[in-house]
Amino acid sequence: MRWENLTAGPAGDPARDAALFGADAVTTRTFDTPEFRGITFHEIRARSIVNRVPGASRMPFEWTVNPYRGCTHACVYCFARKTHSYLDLDTGLGFDSQIVVKINAPDLLRRQLASRRWHGEHVAMGTNVDCYQRAEGRYQLMPGIIAALRDHANPFSILTKGTLILRDLDLLEQAAEVTDVGISVSVGFTDHELWRTVEPGTPAPERRLDVVRTLSEHGIGCGVLMAPVIPFLSDQPAQLRATVRAIAAAGATSVTPLVLHLRPGAREWFMAWLEHHHPYLVRRYERLYAEGAYAPKWYQRRITRQVHELAQEYGIGPTRAGMPRRIPEPEPETPPTPEPTQLTLL
Repeated sequence: MRWENLTAGPAGDPARDAALFGADAVTTRTFDTPEFRGITFHEIRARSIVNRVPGASRMPFEWTVNPYRGCTHACVYCFARKTHSYLDLDTGLGFDSQIVVKINAPDLLRRQLASRRWHGEHVAMGTNVDCYQRAEGRYQLMPGIIAALRDHANPFSILTKGTLILRDLDLLEQAAEVTDVGISVSVGFTDHELWRTVEPGTPAPERRLDVVRTLSEHGIGCGVLMAPVIPFLSDQPAQLRATVRAIAAAGATSVTPLVLHLRPGAREWFMAWLEHHHPYLVRRYERLYAEGAYAPKWYQRRITRQVHELAQEYGIGPTRAGMPRRIPEPEPETPPTPEPTQLTLL
């Protein structure tokens, strides 16, 4: 494996900066326990842990911390899959089962936050792979990371699909007393059948919404990234309504929809999954994503408008944080109705 190619630079540019670690710094482990069976961990001592986001990125933050590479959540659409190819690791099953662990992340972060060159900028976590994936239960890197940010009163945010974040609730409360802390949970849909196949290693959607509810009860506002909205599988009006309603019932402060995007690495893996589980949709996807990794603007705008209208209906949004949710009784379930002809993409 080309360990020397994992760099401190932006994800997707393996030649940007000096290597984070050398081959002699890697320890490979496996654990014969049910939750880690079939998973290989590559423990490394990183040289840098705070990464600058590329200027051309769509992300609304400049700095990230990623204590892991690869993710046992095994989401078939994960855009970070391609980063495994920089290490000569497989972007399919290898991404799900070959996990790079930066075991010195907390100490390294603490030193970097204390540097005179650091000016207390916002740090985002969980933006590449989930920092509360299954491996975190064993390696417990996040308590040290949050403690370092707390001790330096450094603002930060966390995006996760993992319920393990509740283990660190006390630390999050302490950090929120001294700096800005933003927490978002990713819940793209509530369909159990879809969840089991497209996000097989994640907690169920309702368990993630329990995280939102618990954080809210402890005074930590929590938004929901409604991602991804999957074309033709979770984008029907009734499905969007059911998801937004569940998000509102959990007490989310906001909901932000994000339509599935298929970057190289993820695209091939997702399309193979689609061919196996929903072969009748392959041609539609080829047409919808013919121009690249992102769905057409008209489609993205339609989903955003529908979700925002539903959010307003149910009283979700920062301007109404803490106010009672307007959640009517659920309507009787009806089969999804076909989209207008222009959206069918036959």
